[in-house]
Amino acid sequence: MNMHEEIRKLEDRRQSINKMGGEERVARQKSRGKMTARERIDYLLDPKTFIEYGMHATQMGTPNKELVPADGVITGTGTINGRPVTVISYDFTVKGGSIGRIGGAKCGRVRQLALKHRMPVIWLIDSAGARIDPEDTIEDGISLFAESGELFRDQVVMSGVVPQIAAMMGPGAAGTGYIPGLADFVPMVDGTSSMALAGPALVRAAVGEIIDEQSLGGAKIHCTISGMGDYLAKDDKDCLDAIKEYLSFLPNNCQENPPSKITLDPIDRREEALLGLLPENSRSSYDMHILIKAIVDDGHFFEIKAKWAKNILTGFARIGGQSIGIVANNPKQLGGVLDIDSADKAARFINLCDSFNIPLVYLVDVPGFMVGSKVEQQGIIRHGAKLLFATANATVPKLTVVVRKAYGAGYFVMCGKHYEPDLLVTWPGAEIAVMGPDGMLGIHAIKTGGLDKMPLETQERLRSQISKEINIFKTAGWNAVDDIIDPRDTRFLLARTLSTSRGKKVERPWRKNTVMPV
Repeated sequence: MNMHEEIRKLEDRRQSINKMGGEERVARQKSRGKMTARERIDYLLDPKTFIEYGMHATQMGTPNKELVPADGVITGTGTINGRPVTVISYDFTVKGGSIGRIGGAKCGRVRQLALKHRMPVIWLIDSAGARIDPEDTIEDGISLFAESGELFRDQVVMSGVVPQIAAMMGPGAAGTGYIPGLADFVPMVDGTSSMALAGPALVRAAVGEIIDEQSLGGAKIHCTISGMGDYLAKDDKDCLDAIKEYLSFLPNNCQENPPSKITLDPIDRREEALLGLLPENSRSSYDMHILIKAIVDDGHFFEIKAKWAKNILTGFARIGGQSIGIVANNPKQLGGVLDIDSADKAARFINLCDSFNIPLVYLVDVPGFMVGSKVEQQGIIRHGAKLLFATANATVPKLTVVVRKAYGAGYFVMCGKHYEPDLLVTWPGAEIAVMGPDGMLGIHAIKTGGLDKMPLETQERLRSQISKEINIFKTAGWNAVDDIIDPRDTRFLLARTLSTSRGKKVERPWRKNTVMPV
């Protein structure tokens, strides 16, 4: 054997595979503002760390099959900021990035490596879904169907064990549309990515609806309306940068603690601006983002689902270099009231943080849950129960700051006294009660025929009496909170408590599984 000749053949074959779908298809990909599957991997991973698995695998072994480079999907391992990850990148220039029998097997191989080696798995999805080829044999179709079933099963097995990221960088239909549904973080690229159970052609054939890809399931749809998307990226690089940042807050697996980061931001920094954050009128709104950025390291907040259910804010930050998850009511949207979408959003984020040992900070200014026949018919109770369940079930350090008000069940789900907060403090003037003075006054007025029949002077007198009863010093007198603090001390107190609660251990009764509200 002439080894030099064999190596030359090997290099020729590799060069051919690296051309992916060929110059014309690659050019078409780039004309749409999209990077190629291999360019995405190169940008995402640390230089020269990618080890490809199954490069030479292709659609072969069946009569009339053409040579399909890497069978339309590039799989392997590498590092991001020195930490190991697994990557599956669908190549739209090769048969639309569709999932073939061999490509599905390749993906299964690296998924098992991710689970076995306890490292994150990242899908870069740009795929037409399952490959439907008229020349495929029935055996091929059955085999591919089985591979897809294993994919979703594997995702469930990996859930909460290793981080799972499904970046939508192009279309994702049917099989590749379900991947993000089971992933932890789903960034989407505005204008070029989409996901749906069926593409426009199948939708038209099945239900007669004529609709384009972006209107059906584009990034804006899923990041603002459905809530499936977690981050709306402006382009491919922004999407890949978001993946890197997301992973910087998480450990590689559930048995590790989140990575810490050196910061020059003093933990005892005091923000004078916080003294003027709350409006004098308790009914007036303000932006909770201002508070968050004032207390976290370097004012940096990586928000999750920022454009959906804006009445509650969720995302990652650091205090004293330690990763934290923030759940905060936002009075600027719907007065901060909790509704169906905000309950789902917060519950899912709390579960994510609890799965990967990330402490939770609750910033509370909540008037309670939305009421009325509309939300009752939509199931506000069962959706609210998800948030109640998530907060009660979480065993990571939980720190609660009541900024202005915490009424009714809103107080419970935002980690009130009975939900094992490791710190529960309030700002001066905060109110913790079953409801606010106006609500109590309205109920009292029912006895006299309603507020319309109650003199204004009587209303003001009763409102004043009620307000005195829910005075925060009276609440603290019952030992219902740990302290009332100067707003400027919020950052320091959170930093010190995070430091002392690192070794937190909570024992729960043995159980096979929980029965989560749905």
